[in-house]
Amino acid sequence: MLNTDFRPGSPDWLDLSSPDTRASVDFYTALFGWTFDSAGPEAGGYGFFQLDGRTVAALGPLAEEDTPPGWTIYFTTEDADRTTALVEQAGGRVRFSPFDVFTAGRMAGYTDPTGADFAVWQPHDNRGLDLVTEEGSLCWAECYSVDAERAKSFYRAVFEWQEQDVPFGEVMYTVLTPAGGGTDDAHGGIMQLGPEQTARGTTSHWLPYFEVPNTDASLAIAATLGATVRIPAMDVHGVGRLAQLVDPHGAVFAVITSSKPGE
Repeated sequence: MLNTDFRPGSPDWLDLSSPDTRASVDFYTALFGWTFDSAGPEAGGYGFFQLDGRTVAALGPLAEEDTPPGWTIYFTTEDADRTTALVEQAGGRVRFSPFDVFTAGRMAGYTDPTGADFAVWQPHDNRGLDLVTEEGSLCWAECYSVDAERAKSFYRAVFEWQEQDVPFGEVMYTVLTPAGGGTDDAHGGIMQLGPEQTARGTTSHWLPYFEVPNTDASLAIAATLGATVRIPAMDVHGVGRLAQLVDPHGAVFAVITSSKPGE
């Protein structure tokens, strides 16, 4: 379960890159009940999605016009420069080198050897998200990979994540936990993309899950706002009811109504 202790290797931030930030604000505030707080002109259009005054995500314009819209998940690091060296040693690519974000923290962005983009956040004044796991916030981070074994080896080298393989239908799902964490600290998973998915052009990517009170209701609202369904709502025993969506600009994300203990 995600929490805001943010031990090294756990998700601590996420942001959306959009070609139309105003339209994205309208979509996500209507879907999740968020508000949006701009960081001001000096931040280049960047700002924060909030729920009851607590930051749950962020939003900014595309870095370049040909950059595809999408959510980026950030993982906690105590030293972004050292993480950058580990990424390179493990066969990843540095998309942007570490740099300071005013006094808030230090960040860097990468692509793993299978093609999935991610980033790290080294906190200073800003520790990370104010709210996770609760309704309307990030609750899980999932990597779909064209080569799950290679992805696991890479992230193991970079973050020293603990892994637990569990059956998921006909495939294996790897549950991820920060180094030194227990079962209750699991924050995400890695799953192999199937041939039918790669045939449709799906490439390796990280997918954020947002907790919602009712998955089917969220799908209905998202449809009226212009989203499309990537994977329809389904029940996963012991996990919850989940679905995957594509927002009006092409960014993919998932919603889930998690099972309560004992369900």
